[in-house]
Amino acid sequence: MILLNPGPVNVTPRVTAALGRGDICHREAECAELLARIRTRLLEAFTPGGGFVAVLLTGSGTAAVEAAVTSVCSERGRLVVVSNGVYGERIAAMAEAARVAHTVVASEWTSSPDLGALEALLHAPDVEAVAVVHHETTTGLLNPVREVAQRARAHGKLVLVDAVSGLAGDALDPDDCDLIVGTGGKCIQAFPGMAFVLAREEVLERLAAHPPRSLYLSLGTYLRHPMPFTPAVQIAYALDEALAELLEETVAGRITRYAAAATHLREGFARLGLTCVLPPPLRSNTITSLRFPDGHTYAGLHDALKERGFVIYEGQGWFAREAFRVANMGALTRDDLDRFLAALAEVLGD
Repeated sequence: MILLNPGPVNVTPRVTAALGRGDICHREAECAELLARIRTRLLEAFTPGGGFVAVLLTGSGTAAVEAAVTSVCSERGRLVVVSNGVYGERIAAMAEAARVAHTVVASEWTSSPDLGALEALLHAPDVEAVAVVHHETTTGLLNPVREVAQRARAHGKLVLVDAVSGLAGDALDPDDCDLIVGTGGKCIQAFPGMAFVLAREEVLERLAAHPPRSLYLSLGTYLRHPMPFTPAVQIAYALDEALAELLEETVAGRITRYAAAATHLREGFARLGLTCVLPPPLRSNTITSLRFPDGHTYAGLHDALKERGFVIYEGQGWFAREAFRVANMGALTRDDLDRFLAALAEVLGD
């Protein structure tokens, strides 16, 4: 089955085989070595200039985002949330649940953030951090992280970036970030179940002094002990192998491969008369949102394509009434994409 959803993704046989490496106790030295190697590889891949610490968590990408959101502010601080999609809204919901004071800078789901409105909020002395989603999976929109970071840094605020679906898919400069959240089950091409936060060393030490709002999801907990709870060992094996593959391909090489795949798909969509929701400057390398063609529904398209071996993805919220999504993350070949376009042409013709 070819997965054209934004995670879980198709992985290579090499990554799948890593699941069978064997059973080990998570308190033994060999497990500590495995986890240390994963942290080293994460830093080598995404923060090669140094100055960052990798915090590993067993959980989905959402768990790691929540750990960052609930740890980034002191009990007196305020978080400004840049929101133009479901995942920006989710950050605000996390802050609300954890009773973190926060203000939302909201924009339409199909437009870039209102940087002027953001700038106006950053003068407030209680604002300690800004959170922004690198790649809004809701629509496939790529947010201007650098522009957000420049404004935050000018006022001495921390920058928290939810890069769960963008890391290794679109470029992200770690110099623009204080906290970078990622997961194994998307562009890294591993399995769901392990996620991480890459934090500046001095920032993590500062956050560890805050009163914790959670035990499992407090970044300070992981500063005191790198793996305080039982990790998903077999998933860690696969993540380790996926990171080895990524370093062999290079992050830049993977981004280039995904960009070429997205271009190939979008040229095919245009030939089929389909309309993209976002204009080209806002599109990521890994997700394309498409308006429903006349006479077709998501259920009809999904089921007909699944019968042919391809899984597409529904829109979220009100967006589900207007469009569907096609992702090109994962270990996909040009042949996989061509067969999908042929199947889609057949379904639309039917």
